[in-house]
Amino acid sequence: MANTIIKICGLQSVEVLKSIIHLPLNLIGFVFAKSKRQVTAEQAALLLPILKSWQTDIIPQSVGVFVNPTQEELTHILALAPLDIVQLHGDESPAFCRLIKKSFGVKVFKALSIYKDGSARDLSAELSRYEGVIDGLLLDSYDPKYVGGSGHVFPWEAALPYQIWAKEVNIPLFIAGGLTQHNVAQLIEHMQPDGVDVSSGVETNGHKDVAKITEFVERVREL
Repeated sequence: MANTIIKICGLQSVEVLKSIIHLPLNLIGFVFAKSKRQVTAEQAALLLPILKSWQTDIIPQSVGVFVNPTQEELTHILALAPLDIVQLHGDESPAFCRLIKKSFGVKVFKALSIYKDGSARDLSAELSRYEGVIDGLLLDSYDPKYVGGSGHVFPWEAALPYQIWAKEVNIPLFIAGGLTQHNVAQLIEHMQPDGVDVSSGVETNGHKDVAKITEFVERVREL
């Protein structure tokens, strides 16, 4: 849909970023947690300026993906790579999320892992504690080894209670996990999430594929 927020996550290459600056993207994600797509603060510092040269009406915001980071780690990374949004995939408490927002002046997204059977790995019983604290909620397929990028789809109907909660507290709900250019339209028509998040689904042999990214964006925007 034209107003669906599109997030492309796991960018590592200057060349790939420069090749997609004509696409109407909302968010670009950089993974600082342990991952096949992990970048350093120094690498991110080279990638972030490219976002300012975007050639559409939308200037993408930058998102840093972390798992249980320390305040010291965030201080180091954000000093070199001033991100717009910090996305937290671990066991970060509401108090920690509030501290990060206040200390660094960033928005905070909280990710929730969903098992293949639709149950939640964490947070599900305590979402109310994050009301008024987080600026976005992201649902992703559980991966025992890496944060996101699993390539697996979780049962989309499991998103419904979180979608209702996010709407009640007026924050966007993002759905990730196994999305590709072939199934994203089905997801949007079925669930109408505020945003979609893709990483491995727009890769070929472990590297971001500009043609797949382009097709993914086109599928979303043509709905």
